[in-house]
Amino acid sequence: MTNRIVQSPRRKSGIKRLRKLRTSIAEKGLDALLLSQPENLRYLSGFTGSSGWLLISGQNAILATDFRYVEQAKGESPDFEIIQTKQELRDWLPGLVSDLGWHKLGFEANFISYDSSHKLSEAIETKQVNLELVPTTGIAEQLRSIKEPEELGLITKAVELADAVFEQAKAIIRPGITEKEAAWEIEKILRQEGSEGMPFEIIVASGPNSALPHARPAEKIICSGEPVLIDMGARISGYCSDFSRTLFLGETDKSLQEIYNIVLKAQATAVERIESGMDASQADRLARSIVEQAGYGDAFGHGLGHGVGLAVHEFPTLGPSSSDSLADGMVFTIEPGIYLAGKGGVRIEDMVVLKNGKAKVLSKAKRDLLF
Repeated sequence: MTNRIVQSPRRKSGIKRLRKLRTSIAEKGLDALLLSQPENLRYLSGFTGSSGWLLISGQNAILATDFRYVEQAKGESPDFEIIQTKQELRDWLPGLVSDLGWHKLGFEANFISYDSSHKLSEAIETKQVNLELVPTTGIAEQLRSIKEPEELGLITKAVELADAVFEQAKAIIRPGITEKEAAWEIEKILRQEGSEGMPFEIIVASGPNSALPHARPAEKIICSGEPVLIDMGARISGYCSDFSRTLFLGETDKSLQEIYNIVLKAQATAVERIESGMDASQADRLARSIVEQAGYGDAFGHGLGHGVGLAVHEFPTLGPSSSDSLADGMVFTIEPGIYLAGKGGVRIEDMVVLKNGKAKVLSKAKRDLLF
């Protein structure tokens, strides 16, 4: 069952994004596209609720949500037609699509579960609606990968906030404090300084734990002479930052200091040589070759980086097998690392924006060997 509430004409700020999306929908041979990923909903409509659906065609821009979010949707998405839904997707979508005369509907295959798509298909068949469901991936994400000036401004603010908090974090990271305590102190400062929330769980990993790329802060006490890997970020008006540094508390194993310099060289090489039009796999190779030549190729087990925007991990992906292509306006991380099990690890991560064909580092935090 639905209760349809027609909203005012689209705001001018959203016309460009919808026009681009509609071009992509037409190129795919679709009548319309069903979107459910929260970041895509926010990007296209401004809606920030946790439950909703967008239905976009050449003529329609519909935001469907339940009773909890209808009033919120009216305020956040005045350029969309708001539909109040009841029950499940399979209960209301077939009838709506039939009314609109659509016969080929794309959906986000990487976000809608198999169970949901299967039940929807069954409902379409039971109700004898002439509709083909077409799985799609990355249509809206491709649009989101090229940041508009306003988006870049918000990302830059999130980067600057993380930079500022890192300077305070260096005083927090000291022998005797636990990883969990340090992570909580960093999160408190981020929130106090204006971050909406954490884009991801903060990592503070010391000693052998720093060899775990996605370590979770533990009750382990940070000790003198250890490397401490910090991975943190901020969120401003929905847009994220992502930042990593490795500190050394006093005199540390010389081999780890050597590894730091290798990682630093790998990152600097990538920043200097990455260009617009380059394959993301080629960008990864720029840094990976430095690590491999130093004899640590097996210890660099993740990709060089990833896009950042409304999501902390989004298009493009910079890795050995990536088929993505880099273009001006993209924002992504460059984060080589070397991790030695049982000993420790090093990662240096900064966000860059491709501008005028070259990578511009957004963070101002120092990258020198930090004691």
